[in-house]
Amino acid sequence: MNNLFSIGDLPKGKNNCITDVHGVRVGHVTLVKAYEDGEKIQTGVTSILPHGKNLFCEKVRSASYVINGFGKTTGLIQIDELGLIESPIMLTNTFSVGSVWQGTLQYMLDQTPEIGESAGSVNIVVGECNDSYLNSVRLQAVQPAHAVQAIESASTAPSENGAVGAGAGTLCLGFKGGIGTSSRVIEEEGETFTVASLVQTNFGRREENKFLNEPLIPSLEKFPDGSIIIILAVDIPMSDRQLKRLAKRAVVGLSRSGSTIHHGSGDIVIAFTTENKVKHRQEGLFDTVKMIREDHPVMNKIFQGAAEAVEEAIFSSLYFAEETGGRKGRSASSFNKYYNG
Repeated sequence: MNNLFSIGDLPKGKNNCITDVHGVRVGHVTLVKAYEDGEKIQTGVTSILPHGKNLFCEKVRSASYVINGFGKTTGLIQIDELGLIESPIMLTNTFSVGSVWQGTLQYMLDQTPEIGESAGSVNIVVGECNDSYLNSVRLQAVQPAHAVQAIESASTAPSENGAVGAGAGTLCLGFKGGIGTSSRVIEEEGETFTVASLVQTNFGRREENKFLNEPLIPSLEKFPDGSIIIILAVDIPMSDRQLKRLAKRAVVGLSRSGSTIHHGSGDIVIAFTTENKVKHRQEGLFDTVKMIREDHPVMNKIFQGAAEAVEEAIFSSLYFAEETGGRKGRSASSFNKYYNG
């Protein structure tokens, strides 16, 4: 990534990406289609899989944190109650939450015949941002099959950044936003940990970030209040309560980027660890697991890693997003065009 946005003091992971956390997979489906009447499909789906096995059978410890609740996510109530994720984490646009939920449910039913029979229900997690400035949301272009495609295409390769997947039509700080990702490595007492973030950015005004508010940059028309979905992944043995604490530190990275968390913004954090997976069926009265010590100085580094990874992921979503045309002749300018053009 351009050194102009080398953020923080901790070292980056190998690919500076959420897939630097071993086993994490990311997939994107990007939908773009223009119509003669001026409408345009500019949207998509992004999937984040905490590991490559059956997530219902091997759940991951997790937590969520709602910074501002102007959003339409699904599955957060059960995450907070049980501290577990048992499905892919899906991102899309506001009007497509239902379609993506349906497609992800079908994928889980096909993968796991006992769901709805001997194993009860499954908690599907879907997050969203409103991309209606560029995307003709009323056309409801995202279908359940696109969710399945995003899941099946997910891989451990470095995730794309910019106007892809669920970020195809989103905006950020007066420019084209999208998907961004970053990671940080922490070494302590012979152990190496990774803290990583993937974001779907759709928030903020240019004047809210002093670095972006330069007189040489022409002002764009006022964009509507937006949102951000922040995913945090770690390979650190943490409890769901510790993950909740980690999720709260995402606010630091978000605020450093310039967000003042608008009234109409949906700012949601979902955090999970790939360690201490929980099998759906377990025996015995007790569950014994190893957890990181909270009063150890390493916790401060972990919190720092979350803040740095979120801030850099946000700027990655800007840096790699190209100028994008949308519905009714609208467009979002490329951040790179102004700073490196």
